[in-house]
Amino acid sequence: MGRMPTTEPLTGYLPRSDDDILARARDFYRRVRARRSVREYAGRPVPRAVIEACLLAAGTAPSGANLQPWHFVVVTDPARKRRIRAAAEAEERAFYRERAPQAWLEALAPLGTDWHKPFLETAPVLIAVFVQPYAELPDGGKRKHYYATESVGIATGMLVTALHEAGLVCLTHTPSPMGFLGEILGRPPHERPFVLLVVGHPAADARVPAIGKKPLSEIATFV
Repeated sequence: MGRMPTTEPLTGYLPRSDDDILARARDFYRRVRARRSVREYAGRPVPRAVIEACLLAAGTAPSGANLQPWHFVVVTDPARKRRIRAAAEAEERAFYRERAPQAWLEALAPLGTDWHKPFLETAPVLIAVFVQPYAELPDGGKRKHYYATESVGIATGMLVTALHEAGLVCLTHTPSPMGFLGEILGRPPHERPFVLLVVGHPAADARVPAIGKKPLSEIATFV
């Protein structure tokens, strides 16, 4: 027989009426629907304690076999941000000019994006999210991480939401390929970049694309 799991009492959940649950759900939706992807940032710094609290929230995400296959690298050093921008713009320039299919460029057109990424320097904080498909063990062996990509995706979504709830704005940036992040940030070979989050306060004159979200009828089915 396998080893019996260690358990503990569930805490932190209070009995609530259906009306209370509904009110809480609608209040959360009201707050989170204001979240926008922002590309124009103020120079105001973000206290490290705020980022730490948001990362701790992200770290509560569920993961395959609770192996927590993520690592977050917080970048505030101007020189390192400058290197990241230069590398990202080189990849993005090639993407927009050479690699991107026409259909992809047409899908991006309403957002007004191009290969210029000044926000990688103007934003006070960059958070590089890495996925660990496996762990390196002290004896030189490897331990597979199950559902690593899915787990890191969930943690990243929680991090984006935590940053919004804290009163910050962010942008999910995914230059392709992103291998330069591991090199610039000195990450080990068993990690690969997942996404780069651009974090800070919005510029006073920040503008965002006039877009909407699909209605419930298009994103959910009840059977």
